[in-house]
Amino acid sequence: MTSKRLKGLATAASLLLVLGGGYGYREYSAIERATIEGPTRLFTVEKGDHASRIIETLAEEQLADWAVRLWLRFHPDLVQIKSGTYEVKEGTRLTEVLSLFASGKEFMFNLTFVEGSRFEEWRKQLNSAPYLERVSRDQSDEELARELGIENGKPEGWFLPETYAYTSHSSDLAILRRAHQEMESFLESAWQKRQADLPYKTPYEALVMASIIEKETGQPHERPLIASVFVNRLRLGMRLQTDPTVIYGVKDRYDGNIRKSDLTDNNPFNTYVINGLPPTPIAMPGKASIEAALNPVKSDYLYFVAKGGGEHYFSKTLAEHNQAVRKYILKKS
Repeated sequence: MTSKRLKGLATAASLLLVLGGGYGYREYSAIERATIEGPTRLFTVEKGDHASRIIETLAEEQLADWAVRLWLRFHPDLVQIKSGTYEVKEGTRLTEVLSLFASGKEFMFNLTFVEGSRFEEWRKQLNSAPYLERVSRDQSDEELARELGIENGKPEGWFLPETYAYTSHSSDLAILRRAHQEMESFLESAWQKRQADLPYKTPYEALVMASIIEKETGQPHERPLIASVFVNRLRLGMRLQTDPTVIYGVKDRYDGNIRKSDLTDNNPFNTYVINGLPPTPIAMPGKASIEAALNPVKSDYLYFVAKGGGEHYFSKTLAEHNQAVRKYILKKS
């Protein structure tokens, strides 16, 4: 123990004796025993907050002001608290809480974006996330894309679905920037490991394909098969004819049922009308769908139809496909 510390303790002891011996000691040592009032909760230390105010706010019992000031004088490391939002657990000693505030180890919030969700859904999640600064709330999708350096100005598909941790006062823009950088990095890495002779000219086209695969199936083992069907169709010049692109193209008009008018709607996403891929992704694809798009299995399949339970039946010929439609969709033998 340093001489300065010993001198300080001696001074404190002298002050306690002057202030009433046993009474002074009890008031001083009560700070060491004090616990937090109330249940476990989040507590925000604002800029400029002083440790004495924090003690007064959090302590379960009334502590003497003079004792708090004296105690803090001899614990200068706990005076330098850092602003932020922290988790304060029920029954924790006051000294431990002050140590937490001094460490700056803030509570981490988690925000999960699921595979297959659209950018408009991401924006809604960001707008409702707790303790998050919404600096991009008033920006259009195009403005936000330019802010993040997305060249074509279309943010759909350009963010990797994951769980992102953040602290209070982080911004929605910062989370989107991280998600975009994660997607760029993963897409580039996957592109370098792609199969040869795929019908994509750019990584972006692979991203578009991955988004369609993501919306077509949630079954991990089916993704490479779904990818093989679409790759085979592109190679043969066949239209993709995939319902998720129809749904994306008609936007709010979709009410859960695809109508004949939807299938013939002349919009750039309707793969029953257009040739090749739609102009942008239709959702945020996950890693597995990107890998499937770039490494499809080898097959002769050209068709598939849902057979229930999230599974699909795959066909090589139109006749076989029509038979599967009768069995699984029309429920006819």
